[in-house]
Amino acid sequence: MSGGLQAVSDSGFDHVVERSPVPVLVEFWRPGCGHCRALTAQLELVGVALGSRLLILTMNVEENHQIPAELEITSLPALALYQSGAFVRFIGGLGTWREIVRQIGLQPRE
Repeated sequence: MSGGLQAVSDSGFDHVVERSPVPVLVEFWRPGCGHCRALTAQLELVGVALGSRLLILTMNVEENHQIPAELEITSLPALALYQSGAFVRFIGGLGTWREIVRQIGLQPRE
């Protein structure tokens, strides 16, 4: 993946996350959420900066309820980081793409 975001559903979530050879960042969002749109734009830049070293997924919480409920997501947008198929932590804030990359702990490519 080079800058693209991939939508994921409850039914495909475990399969995609568990099989990913790279860390996975999941954005939980809903239509009509202005902050969600702003974060999505920053995530596209994260995808460009990190390329194939990070898989970025998006999950619409109005269409998918199981995974957001398991993670007890109460506010949107929310970012969850997974590594080796396991939840690591939430990434905070609506920062810039550079801040998101810093919190993930990977160096952007030059």
